[in-house]
Amino acid sequence: MRILAIDSSATAASAALLDDDRLLGEFYINTRLTHSQTLMPMIDHLLECTRTELGNVDLFAVSAGPGSFTGVRIGVASIKGLAMAQNKPCAGVSALEAMAQNLAHLDCTVCAVMDARCGQVYNAVFSAHENSVERITPDRALSIEDLARECKNYTKPIFLVGDGAKLCYNNERFKSLSAVLPPEHLLYQRAWGVAKSAQKVYERGGAVSPAALMPIYLRPPQAERELKKRIKGEIK
Repeated sequence: MRILAIDSSATAASAALLDDDRLLGEFYINTRLTHSQTLMPMIDHLLECTRTELGNVDLFAVSAGPGSFTGVRIGVASIKGLAMAQNKPCAGVSALEAMAQNLAHLDCTVCAVMDARCGQVYNAVFSAHENSVERITPDRALSIEDLARECKNYTKPIFLVGDGAKLCYNNERFKSLSAVLPPEHLLYQRAWGVAKSAQKVYERGGAVSPAALMPIYLRPPQAERELKKRIKGEIK
């Protein structure tokens, strides 16, 4: 099965083509360029370099969140459009699970964290063992302090991944846990990890139509939260 996967849920962007367990190609950039300008050319070059026709892709996958509201929308809209034109299924996967795939070869606890601002991180915890990751917690938004308190209960070495990894690593509560930062090339979510997670989604019958593919948001956008605060202030 050929899977075309993309990630634009944070600053970096990537596109990958997987043929069963074989990675045919992957493009990755982490330059803060706008995803709306780089993502589609990246997909086009990937297909050209791997000599793959879009019609030969069996499953279209995307990290559907959590992450940047704009980045997630760009990624989901791109995959919806590509899949709809080919009448092929889609798989929306967790960006946190995709980045945990980077450490599937280790025997450890993977603490995937993205900076959610306002003193919080988006997080999910996974157990990595024998090239597989098993989810321990759901995706959620919580404070670094609450996450560190929970991580005290895990017995295997704790590895931090994601754009919130360094934020946690430098926190005094995580220093007491001897948490580990992996090398830079394993630190962030990549389209390869999206494809691996999408494989699991497809195998358990979780693929959806392009129309049913939706972003995953763990909390309302900043503008909506500020509007609610202003409304509450006016009521008081």
